[in-house]
Amino acid sequence: MKKYKLNKEEKELIASVEAGEWKTVDNLEEQISKHRQYAKNTLRKDKRVNIRISSNDLTDIQLKAVEEGIPYQTLMTSVLHKFVTGRLIESKSNQ
Repeated sequence: MKKYKLNKEEKELIASVEAGEWKTVDNLEEQISKHRQYAKNTLRKDKRVNIRISSNDLTDIQLKAVEEGIPYQTLMTSVLHKFVTGRLIESKSNQ
């Protein structure tokens, strides 16, 4: 059997699953369908926008995107979408 090196996050995930912290969703097919629609709506891009942004902010966005494992443009689109749909939640440390 091939051994893989796991990073800290992967080890924590395995420990969480093995500890029984994950529960099956009752309405799995409904949840899958709903999240597929979210993905379609998020991924559908039919307009182009150009904005000016500070290099520091762009660097920070790019670093955050790397942490999330997604392209920075996708992260920016997601944040804007959450903002306009009222689903962007401000953290208490920023209030």
